[in-house]
Amino acid sequence: MASKKTLVGVVMGSTSDWEVMSQTAKVLKEFGVAYEARALSAHRTPAALEKWLAAMEKKGARAFIAAAGGAAHLAGVVAAQTQLPVLGVPMPSKHLQGMDSLLSMVQMPKGIPVPTLAIGEAGAANAALFAVAMLALSDVNIARKLEEFRERQTKAVLSAKLPD
Repeated sequence: MASKKTLVGVVMGSTSDWEVMSQTAKVLKEFGVAYEARALSAHRTPAALEKWLAAMEKKGARAFIAAAGGAAHLAGVVAAQTQLPVLGVPMPSKHLQGMDSLLSMVQMPKGIPVPTLAIGEAGAANAALFAVAMLALSDVNIARKLEEFRERQTKAVLSAKLPD
């Protein structure tokens, strides 16, 4: 989405995380929020990550969503390099189903917060919705879209019928 100012940076430790993180992109697109997604590693590409974060801030980014599995250092490394909000999305993992990622992210030391969402696709979508809510504080168009989204959710729940 290059036509608007890039507001959210989406970073994941591996291209294999895109299957989950595409949910983040889907939600941001639904709200018309411009984003840039990259696969960068806290361990394998630290200089490239630092350079990308600085470039994103210059482009006007207002928040980052960082997804990582295993030891899940990426979200913390991103948070250590920016004062912008960083939302963490733990990735499901082969051996511990993402519990390792979740526990790594929620144990960030005092002073470097990384609000952490659910493991996997729900967390990826909710991270985008959280970013949208933050952006809505200063953008009336995004705020209107968020209000409409919430109203649609409410109507869907209230109109749902249980099987006989």
